[in-house]
Amino acid sequence: MKYIPLPYITEASLSAIFDLISDGIWDWNANTGHVYRSRGWFTMLGYDPHSLENTVFTWESIIHADDYARVMEHFEAYTTGKIPQYCIQYRCKTANGSHIPVEDRGRIVEFNDDGTVARMIGAHRNLSAEKLLKQQSNHYNSFLQETIDAQTRELIEVNRQLSLKVKEAERLATTDSLTGLANRYHFDKTLSLECARASRFMEPLSMIAMDIDNLKPINDQFGHSAGDLSLIKVSEIIRSNVREIDLAVRWGGDEFMLLLPNTSLSQAKVLAEKLRLLVCDIVINQSVSVTSSFGIAQFSRNEDPERFTVRADDALYRAKKQGRNQVVITK
Repeated sequence: MKYIPLPYITEASLSAIFDLISDGIWDWNANTGHVYRSRGWFTMLGYDPHSLENTVFTWESIIHADDYARVMEHFEAYTTGKIPQYCIQYRCKTANGSHIPVEDRGRIVEFNDDGTVARMIGAHRNLSAEKLLKQQSNHYNSFLQETIDAQTRELIEVNRQLSLKVKEAERLATTDSLTGLANRYHFDKTLSLECARASRFMEPLSMIAMDIDNLKPINDQFGHSAGDLSLIKVSEIIRSNVREIDLAVRWGGDEFMLLLPNTSLSQAKVLAEKLRLLVCDIVINQSVSVTSSFGIAQFSRNEDPERFTVRADDALYRAKKQGRNQVVITK
């Protein structure tokens, strides 16, 4: 039998093939962080074609919260060679806020010289039709199903009310009551996850330690109401100038922490300088002026999260020691 070689396929042809396939095709370049997604991927989830950012953050943001840890564990096990294949089912958020079940398959197609992943290609497949077919096969028992549905609706409502109470309890447990920012408990819980993700996807992660200068003298001279107002106004400035993916935390007393995913040291410094100048414009009364000091550190891959925090805090200490109202970058 005569061998017939495959024709040469250009990048444009390959892109066209991906767009014609109904499944959601994805192509991750681990070295650049760029993720290509086919038109079918967006259509499957109800988004306008190519309307979302071409990064791993897009993928992470649509994974159901209850499935996230399991998916990340499976992904890391495959990319580190602990399991032979990447194939997992989970729920993805659609454009209207609902979730659909998908099957996600992928394969590493290129490695770097050091053995790490350079490129990985895969596809998401919508499992909704298969699940619907299974439901329809049981339609003959409609009376029983209606009874179950009625009971389920009651349970859903009870669960909804309980979920609202749980969410409110979680909000109170993770939020600083004075400033409305996240508290230290939430920071500690999030820090390990962000450090692990930065190592996994080789993305930059920076931290800003921030402190209001001379808050105690303000409290002593003008009362705690002036000090509290200073904290609130600084918090409003922080909240207005960070992104949705950033975590702004009241660390304790007059100190704040900002955790900045996908942010380099130079980008963090720009933000810190902007915040420093905005804080200087705060007006409490004619006798009170507010300034702040900043320490910045960038996460080193596989660094201990506690060590990462200590380095940012040490830089803040140097900023205070060198005269306050300045930004210092950790070595």
